[in-house]
Amino acid sequence: MRILVAHSRYRYPGGEETVFEQETALLREAGHEVIVHDRSNWETTEFPLLKKVTLPKRVIWAEDARRQMRALLRETQPDIAHFHNLHYMLSPSVFWACREAHVPVVHSLHNPRLMCPSSTLFRDGRLCEDCVGKNPPWPSVLHGCYRDSRLQTAVMAGMLVFHRWRQTWSTMVDTLIVFTEFFRRKFIEIGLPADKIALKPHFVSPDPGPRVFDPASPGNYALYLGRLDVEKGTYPLLRAWEALAMPLKIRGGGPLLAEVEQIASRSPQIEIVGRLERDALFDLIKGARFLIWPSVGYYETFGMVAIEAFACGVPVIGSRIGVGEEIVTDQQTGLHFEAGNADDLAAKVRWAWDHPAAMVELGQNARRTFEEKYSAARNLALLTAIYQQTIDRYASSRP
Repeated sequence: MRILVAHSRYRYPGGEETVFEQETALLREAGHEVIVHDRSNWETTEFPLLKKVTLPKRVIWAEDARRQMRALLRETQPDIAHFHNLHYMLSPSVFWACREAHVPVVHSLHNPRLMCPSSTLFRDGRLCEDCVGKNPPWPSVLHGCYRDSRLQTAVMAGMLVFHRWRQTWSTMVDTLIVFTEFFRRKFIEIGLPADKIALKPHFVSPDPGPRVFDPASPGNYALYLGRLDVEKGTYPLLRAWEALAMPLKIRGGGPLLAEVEQIASRSPQIEIVGRLERDALFDLIKGARFLIWPSVGYYETFGMVAIEAFACGVPVIGSRIGVGEEIVTDQQTGLHFEAGNADDLAAKVRWAWDHPAAMVELGQNARRTFEEKYSAARNLALLTAIYQQTIDRYASSRP
């Protein structure tokens, strides 16, 4: 199969870049021909002043990106085009180029941007769905949700209004990929066609392998991995540890890093771990008794950190909200606690620490879940099946 894969990289890399790179490598290893169209938002730093002034228009429609895509499709003639992030070097204009070239389109929905201009579903320290189902999404503009700017939020809202009017995601995209059933339901709720939404979770590759399952050596610390930010549940985590006496290792950066470092300097139980290479990071996970995933919102469309723990045979104590409730099965692959409730989190951590044999058993279940759902082989089968179904459906719909 000849596949064109396109992505606009953010200025600072994150999970979407990881998925884009891993899926591309997976397809190539399987023998598919992959053409990569790789853009970066850093390109705007080299724009002349006049071109920078037009950036708001680019978010809605980047005509140069459409022309470039049209030329690339003409040159490479792929069987299918798969788009990851569009914002903002690509924009939805690239879908029109694919239609002109009669190339079927797959688009991965990595965040909730189609229902929330800030793409977080989070405002003022709490879950926010004020704009879900609203057209135009005026509450976001009123509150300046995107980058704390009413003007920039209005641009993002304008993109949504324009492409809802043009029915872009209903008529210009053949398959939309989501990563959890939770977000499949959320996107259907805002009007995306259910028959075009395919469910495919992420995966971990290469497989780090499970740790040794030994009740006498169940792990020496609790572990948090991820960005240190309000919606990630950093505050409930820190409040929980005020009443806990077991070691906690934290690996991550973000806007709350300085505050977390200050708290850690006063607490002998909390250790901040510096940046690690991949193998060292998985060694860190394997040394934990359990991983804590304390998110307080819906903004995450998946939980890579959870399945990385599963791959290592480490159970997860996660928030009972959104995708966390779906990925972590309570009493099977980990434990649930009430999102944002530091007391409930502390109670679950105490129980987990005091029942090492039970946590080893949950870790074994987590590893089996990884092998069944989140391995590279399983993901390749799902992804190629989505491509083939999309190609077949598109061919049958053409006159």
